[in-house]
Amino acid sequence: MKFSVLLPTRNGGRFLRDCISSILEEPYEDLELIVSDNANTDETHEVIRSFGDDRRLKVLRLEKAVSVTDNWNHALKASLGDYILMMGDDDCLLPGYFKRMEDILKKYGNPDCVTYNAYTYITPDSINSNKRSYYKRVHFKFGPDFKEEGLMPPEMRFSIVQDMYRFRVRIPLNMQTTLVSRKAAACVQGGIFHPPFPDHYALNVLLLNAERWIYLPENLLIVGVSPKSFGHFVYSNQQEKGLNYLGIESDFKDRLPGNELINHMHVWLSLLKTNYQNKLKGIEISRSNYVRRQVYHWYMQYKFRAICLWDLRERLSKLSPGDWMGLFGVIIDRESWVRLLRMIKSRKSNNIQKILFGLSPLDNISSIKDFKNWVVKNAF
Repeated sequence: MKFSVLLPTRNGGRFLRDCISSILEEPYEDLELIVSDNANTDETHEVIRSFGDDRRLKVLRLEKAVSVTDNWNHALKASLGDYILMMGDDDCLLPGYFKRMEDILKKYGNPDCVTYNAYTYITPDSINSNKRSYYKRVHFKFGPDFKEEGLMPPEMRFSIVQDMYRFRVRIPLNMQTTLVSRKAAACVQGGIFHPPFPDHYALNVLLLNAERWIYLPENLLIVGVSPKSFGHFVYSNQQEKGLNYLGIESDFKDRLPGNELINHMHVWLSLLKTNYQNKLKGIEISRSNYVRRQVYHWYMQYKFRAICLWDLRERLSKLSPGDWMGLFGVIIDRESWVRLLRMIKSRKSNNIQKILFGLSPLDNISSIKDFKNWVVKNAF
């Protein structure tokens, strides 16, 4: 078996059909699609049953809901393919994905990982009750060191992990945008998927340990943001609901309220450091960068009236003298200036375009399947 596509789903039936269709409509036989039904109570069962005649489909059923990480591991354990692709139930493959991956794997002698880009599609009612669909032509903006297709040297990959400890993200932390070999995944100490965000930990541990990693500057799928995505909860200021949905929590010394993606990044960075002390010797989590990003998030929440001035003052009072000293580093922090310029440029945008920079509105498109057809038709 060449490819295993893992599709863990928790009450994503409304979007599941388009995701499954994008995979099984591919004229490629050497693959399996493993759908792990996490005790779903919506229309998931009926959607899955409608694809029952396809021999490439394997369905798992959990009678009691488990955490996201446990569901991912459940799907992984049942898979057989040489290469693993993780999909969300509101994502969508673009036509030709498996043939393109087959060609790349052959070209580079079966590397451990292949990272590529994607489009972003925002479903209506996903962020602050948006009534229109939105999209981004590139899901992730790679830096100038990602110039062309080819091998990512080990020293480059190590520097990417180092920057994670400064809360600077240089590759997309979405598992959908990296194809992983089973051999590389099996070599990970203690298993590849760990909470709180299994894809974030997995990608970083692979950056440290994989032998060969290829970068491919192409959009090969669509990352969806829907009312059930964690991004929906974050950008709509409903993070507690999102954490409950994922079955995760973050707790560490000197934790600050605010952006839970940043707080959970702190958690998995600590876990990575614990598990790979020798490789990460001398590398520590940057407290000043952590504080800057949380304070920026507080300001954005205040700007969009998610918190009041009193809440903002209360949060600022939690900062230690050392935290305040670290904030002065914003003067020489290039990324902070980039964020400031974005804020200035976004003043004339609507709320959703201020929250997620680079979005463009879509007319007469209300599903990720319609967006996929639109992308193919316009040959982006």
